Amino acid sequence: MSPQGGRAATGRAGRLRLRRGLATALRGADLLERKLRLLLDRERAARRTAEDARRVWVEKLTDAETWLLRGVLLGGERALAEAVPANRAHVDVEWTALMGVRHPAEVECVAPVRSPAEPTPSNTALTHAETAYRAAIRAAAELAAHQAAADLLAAEAERTRRRVRALRRHWIPRLQAELGVVELALEEAEHEEAVRRRWAATRRDR
Repeated sequence: MSPQGGRAATGRAGRLRLRRGLATALRGADLLERKLRLLLDRERAARRTAEDARRVWVEKLTDAETWLLRGVLLGGERALAEAVPANRAHVDVEWTALMGVRHPAEVECVAPVRSPAEPTPSNTALTHAETAYRAAIRAAAELAAHQAAADLLAAEAERTRRRVRALRRHWIPRLQAELGVVELALEEAEHEEAVRRRWAATRRDR
């Protein structure tokens, strides 16, 4: 059986078909390897950016928790409950694509807006805590986006790596082996034909 799943290729037409198939497989493997390198480069960049974003997020969160503790110590749990705005923050994600891989590119975090009817924080520490938590939320959103981008790129890189491995280790060697068999058969047939022609020419001469 041929790698195409049909009958084994034979003759000059079969050799031509195998040569074309092999050339296509080799070009495909080269293209996939270039894609893999690009994906891995972009994934590494996303991982580095995510690590930087993680450090920023930890710093912002620590700062926010420090101010929150001070505010609660000054005003108590009731002051904290009254200071929480009714609205919630929301995050808008801008997506992009690389080599067919859709992943987050940028995020925009919209902080909750306190209505005029809502009470403001009862002490300065809670005001600082609110500002700090907004910064922490933005940092968390950026971390999540970079981490998601890295994970999506890594998943596609792994799929591409498997395809390259299948081509390099299985598909291309099978095509090469079958092409070798067909070329050997053609060489033997051509040699036999040449012998017959010489034999026929010798008989005519006699």
